[in-house]
Amino acid sequence: MSELTIVALDAMGGDNAPSEMVKGAVDAVNLNKDIKVILVGQEDVVKAELAKHTYPSDQIEIKNATEVIETAEHPVAAIKRKKDSSMVVGLHLVKDGVADAFVSAGNSGALLAGGLGIVGRIRGIERAPFGAIFPVKTGVAFLADSGANVDCRASHLVQFARMGSIYMEKVVGIKNPRVAIVNVGAEEEKGNALVKETMPLLKECSDINFIGSIEARNIPNGDADVIICDGFVGNVILKLYEGLAATLVSVIKKGLMSTLKSKIGAALALPALKNTLKAFDASEYGGAPLLGLKGLVVKTHGSAKAGEVKNTIFQCVTFKEQKINELIKDNIVIETKKED
Repeated sequence: MSELTIVALDAMGGDNAPSEMVKGAVDAVNLNKDIKVILVGQEDVVKAELAKHTYPSDQIEIKNATEVIETAEHPVAAIKRKKDSSMVVGLHLVKDGVADAFVSAGNSGALLAGGLGIVGRIRGIERAPFGAIFPVKTGVAFLADSGANVDCRASHLVQFARMGSIYMEKVVGIKNPRVAIVNVGAEEEKGNALVKETMPLLKECSDINFIGSIEARNIPNGDADVIICDGFVGNVILKLYEGLAATLVSVIKKGLMSTLKSKIGAALALPALKNTLKAFDASEYGGAPLLGLKGLVVKTHGSAKAGEVKNTIFQCVTFKEQKINELIKDNIVIETKKED
């Protein structure tokens, strides 16, 4: 029997809480007997949602938290003030070793502040990036940083590259993943000061498969597996990617329904179209882990529904089984000390 993975889930975070959070937890435990989910939130509210579902009672428990951090609240102030919020209580479960991971669709800034302040960084890790998995033509790619650190130094990007390589190889299963840095051209002399400073450092890293620059237009084609940039650039890329995908789906649907002939064609093409669009649905790949912390903290989309929540819980299982934090300590922190 596999070792039990315990995931604390913010039942009150996100646009669709608590109903979709609870349903995602139920779906996860119904599919995997080696998962336990601790639903963190207002006990009466969560209990009422759970009563709508059938699930193994020993695999889900409720941890009461009386407060909720809202999306518009100031991140640091909210973490400090709302000590009994679902987010703060959940992060403490990871810090205290009660849970292996904490998942939230709530306030991103608060999750970052709480992850750093409560769980803490692994000693030697300079910055903790959000690493987003998203669909590309060839499968999936990993983007770091996707929004945690809007200003970065070259040494931060080098660590992002190393952590991203470990994650893609061990969690996603891509051997020797190709690493590229976001740039405004393929030529090595191009780029801003940060890119120009980081480029030679990445070329010197013998533990990653660095292939050079990648332009934004080549990202969807799958030209790299690990894509490195500061959090400002990464968040813009991710949001544009998501917005464009949603717009294309909307335009395609509108076109297919525009005439009688197109409707007949749509009926014939629908099964294949659904499979194609599903492959480009970011929710299929779980959330964005905050890499480099002493415990696993994962951010899902604020609009996350049960499917994404379930997939994120499964993602946490793989993270634990592949001992990602241990690999980061052994392969990045120790290597950094050697370089110093």
